This record gives sequence, C-alpha cells and structure tokens, in this order.
Amino acid sequence: MIYPRAIYTDIEKHLDTPEAVIITGMRRTGKTTLLTLIRDRIKTENRLFLDLENPLNRKYFEEEDYEKIKATLEFLGLSFRKRSCILLDEIQHVRTLPSVIKYFIDHYKVKFFVTGSASYYLKNLFTESLAGRKAIFELFPLTFREFLVFKKSSFKIPKNEAAVTKPIFNAIDRLYEEYMRYGGFPEIVLKEDTKEKAKAIEDVFTSFFQLEVLQLGDFRRNDVIRDLMLLLMQSTGSKLDIQRISRDLKVSRPALYDYMAFLEGTYFIKTIRPFSKGRSTEVRKMPKVYICDTGLANHFARLDEGHIFENSIFQNLRVKGELNYYQRKSGVEIDFILNHKDAYEVKINPRASDLRRMKELSDELGLKSCRMISRKFSELEGVTYGFML
Repeated sequence: MIYPRAIYTDIEKHLDTPEAVIITGMRRTGKTTLLTLIRDRIKTENRLFLDLENPLNRKYFEEEDYEKIKATLEFLGLSFRKRSCILLDEIQHVRTLPSVIKYFIDHYKVKFFVTGSASYYLKNLFTESLAGRKAIFELFPLTFREFLVFKKSSFKIPKNEAAVTKPIFNAIDRLYEEYMRYGGFPEIVLKEDTKEKAKAIEDVFTSFFQLEVLQLGDFRRNDVIRDLMLLLMQSTGSKLDIQRISRDLKVSRPALYDYMAFLEGTYFIKTIRPFSKGRSTEVRKMPKVYICDTGLANHFARLDEGHIFENSIFQNLRVKGELNYYQRKSGVEIDFILNHKDAYEVKINPRASDLRRMKELSDELGLKSCRMISRKFSELEGVTYGFML
C-alpha cells in the first residue's frame, strides 16, 4: 500500500507541465515510493522508470553522444514520436545527467521526474542547466500528521487549542510519544515491534554513512565525519561552537565547514540562523543545529525529553518555510521564528510568565503571531501542542 504524502498535492500540479520535476531529500524518506506513485498517476503509457542505484542502468546515460542514449532508450521501449516520460531514481550517481535531461527536454520535449539525495549537487547543477525548466521539491521524514496517516489512526486533531481536553490530549499523546522516540522515517513508522524499529534506525544511519558519506563524500578522514555526526546528534537544539568542535575533533575549521556543508547538503542536519533586527543586544553569529529526524537523535544520542521534543517541533515546522531563532545576550529567546513573522517557543511545561515574556518579545520584534508549544497538558490559555502544528 502506498500512503499519501502531503507534498504530493503540490507535485500533482506539475504532472502535465513541461518542466522537469526534481524530488530531493534524505535517503529512506520515501522518494522512490513517491516516484512510483507518480508513475502510476501520469496519463501516458509511454514511460520509462529506471533506478540508477543499479550500475547497469547508469551505463545507459554514460555515452558522450546523446543520440546514442536516445537509441538505447528506444530499445528499452520508449517512443520519442509522441509524449514521453522518463522517471529516474537516485540520479546523484550519474553526474552528467543534468545536461542529458536538458538535451532531451530541448530536442524531444521529454517530461522528466527525478529523485536524488544530495541537494548541494542537484540544486547547483540543475540551476545551471535548467534555469526556468525545473520544479524542485524536498521530501523530509514524516510530519506528525503524516505519521497518523501511516499509523491508520482515526484521530481528528482539534483545530482549536481550547477543544483539547485532558482525555483527548492523553489519547493523542501516546502516538506523539512514539513519534518522538522513533521518528518519522516511513519504514520505521510502519514497523510494530520496538526492537525492529531500533534495528531499522541503525540501518538508516548505516545506509546514509555507506552510500552518502563513503561514496559521495570522498573525504580523506571518514572517521572524523563519523565522530562529527555523533557529536552533532548530541548537540541537537544547541548553538554550534565551531572552534570547540574543531579542537575536540582535531580537524581544521575549513575542513569542518566542508563536513558541515556536506551533512546539511545531504539532509542529515539543518542549521538555522539567528533572526536579527540589528540590535547590539542580539546574539548574531552562531547557528543552531537540528537533526533530520528525532528517531536518529534519540537512538544515538539519548537526549533528554526537552531536546527531543524541540527537534520534533523543528521537524514539523521546517516543511512550512524558513526557520530562524532569536536570542538576546541576556538569555531571553524564541526557539523558532517561521518565515520572519511567526514565533514558536517550546517548553515541557510552560508557566504564565513564559507566555507573557514571549508575547512581549514577539511584539517588540514586530512579529505577526506567537505560540507557546507545550509537551505536557496545560490549563493555560494560549498554549498549543506539537501534534497541532
């Protein structure tokens, strides 16, 4: 069974448009399943689906003469005399593919749907070769609402915080607890046994390290990037002290920045920058780091509930747009500012003073709205919950 992803609604608008559809995201987030769904939904039978993790399929696109590639595709059953569609999975394995895709769009009006797990590669190359002829979508681990669909839950999340009674909170919170503990990778969500879930989380990490770090990264010190990944998981929700990390790992800061850029470009981490209004009392330079999925962070770093909850909120907000954080030198802060206008503060058990302070700071910054997100059930007016995002 193929479970729907929220992003498909946006992709569906591009099924019949001429531009190439590029789906990028971390390994094991469901890109292949989504590509299969697209294959089954497009209207033409004149289509070809190829998995480029298979070395034999890669060879079809390694010809310098693109007309020879055309002849091969025709041998595989594709006709260029009518509307044709090519679906390619994991295209980061063939570095010349952007120019191949451009050629077939320009000369034969082929519709492409492609997936890949390295955004730094896909975005840069496709920006150069397909300006104005591409639509890029990012697929992340499941949000909690998607998680409920995969769990076949009949719960209807209340739209109004006032409608969340203690019994309703407790019923939904049992599932949110699972979501926080094991994360949102689809294959892990679908497993019932906790030992199988734990093993699958380790498989996701191993797969990422072997297929992204070792194959794509081409780093001289793979042990350093492994230790960096573990350190970053332990630092979830914290500001990055590059000088300290450089010293602890005994690696130069330029090399460390390269490692960080790679891990962010392959979706393992996300750094968020400070929101600034230009005041000298703001903390400006140090980004915060979050892990792509709470299941990985929880399994490998054994973080406390507060950090895991904060990472789960990040996981549900990142699909909505750009994130920043705000902090004064005095320590007063807002955990997340979404799209420069909406504030979100994350607390295990907020107090009235927390609400008042957040409201004052949000007003001072000229933000449109502010929401306090509580891990525990709260009687305070104006408090919302992670499962309502």
